[in-house]
Amino acid sequence: MAEQDLPQIYVITPPEFELSTYPNQLAKVLDSHEIACVRVALATRDEDRLSRAADAIREVCYPRDIALVMSEHVLLAQRLGLDGVHLLDGARSIRKIRKDLGDDAIVGSFCGASRHDGMSAGESGADYVAFGPVGSAPLGDGSIAEPELFAWWSEMIEVPVVAEGDLNSEIIRTLAPITDFFGIGEEIWRAEDPAAQLQAFIERMK
Repeated sequence: MAEQDLPQIYVITPPEFELSTYPNQLAKVLDSHEIACVRVALATRDEDRLSRAADAIREVCYPRDIALVMSEHVLLAQRLGLDGVHLLDGARSIRKIRKDLGDDAIVGSFCGASRHDGMSAGESGADYVAFGPVGSAPLGDGSIAEPELFAWWSEMIEVPVVAEGDLNSEIIRTLAPITDFFGIGEEIWRAEDPAAQLQAFIERMK
């Protein structure tokens, strides 16, 4: 079936959300399509808020057998019994985190637009490497992970690759043949109907 060849969906939470309403929103999205993983990516560094948010999202993910990882906060992810972490520092801390969390944990690495950082992360034991942003946003240093990077990676490297950051329908259509996952967050949460927006993106992959 053609759908099996499509990139998998990796859902990223908004940087801020209401605990009273977001889990239900997330559940609708998770029930609308097969989802590989969810990332808790709150902007806050408040431990209590992060813990409560992760607990609430876990209640949505685990009955659906969907993996749950947390951005950056390794000790908290470990304490809460999540499936792993998403690191933002390229390859720098992967070896240590892998040792701390063990072989079964998911350890992913965001590597911006750097082929070198991606290769180093893969060699250090990352389960996946994420490149982005793939669209042009006036944030960060302005560098974009171009389609050429994904084409090269998918041909040369076995470590799964995630495309994320400022996705739109055209970029999704371009990258679908050359990425393993799409990391989709604000692109659907800004929409009135996130599940419908996700479905529209999936249609562009075909």
